[in-house]
Amino acid sequence: MIYAGMFYIATLLLVVGLVYKIFDYSRTPAPLKIPTTPAPVTQKGVVYRMAKEVVLFESLFKSNKWIWVFGYLFHFGLFLCWCATCVTSPNGMVLVGIVQPFGKYASIMMVAGLAGLFARRFLVDRVRYISTPSDYLMLVLLIAIGLSGMMMTFVVHTDIVALKAFFMGLMYLDIQPVPQDPILLVHLALVALLMVIFPISKLLHAPGIFFSPTRNQVDNPREHRHLAAWAARLDQNN
Repeated sequence: MIYAGMFYIATLLLVVGLVYKIFDYSRTPAPLKIPTTPAPVTQKGVVYRMAKEVVLFESLFKSNKWIWVFGYLFHFGLFLCWCATCVTSPNGMVLVGIVQPFGKYASIMMVAGLAGLFARRFLVDRVRYISTPSDYLMLVLLIAIGLSGMMMTFVVHTDIVALKAFFMGLMYLDIQPVPQDPILLVHLALVALLMVIFPISKLLHAPGIFFSPTRNQVDNPREHRHLAAWAARLDQNN
């Protein structure tokens, strides 16, 4: 019951926090046409550019290849772990035989990428100078989640079927017992903590990139006048 209530609260805070922040992003004015050049001159080009940014981290690749390697390892490993968690058969059981190998390698990729990003905070002078305690703590939390997940695979095997039944029960308001493995309980507590602090952390760049005017604007200042909503109201009043 404690873990069920914890995840209900964490999910509520995550959803409400994300909705609020996305709404806040959408209301932030962009008074100037400031796309990072070379920029697309059509809306289709903007969509293509955003797709490359989200899927391939194009701007990071151009600016720093080493950071791109570690960042992509982490994000791609996290994506594979998420896919491995979500793949189910029609009766709700995990397809363990197909998914398990991907989950093993994905967790290694994820932790290796995080270790590189954490080391960067110490080894690069200009990055160390601008780093705050929250930057280190977020990386420590993510690494702890990754390591505890790996321990459930390589050290103490967890009953994945029972764990899936627990989360399926949460979805259908039919609470099932959670496996009592200590490592699993720590892993789940860390995941719930991440869900709570995600909307108020720097990790919110995930949805924030879609609202970045340097990426989502068409480079057509000569063809069309860019007029922010608040500036348009001033023009009407004058």
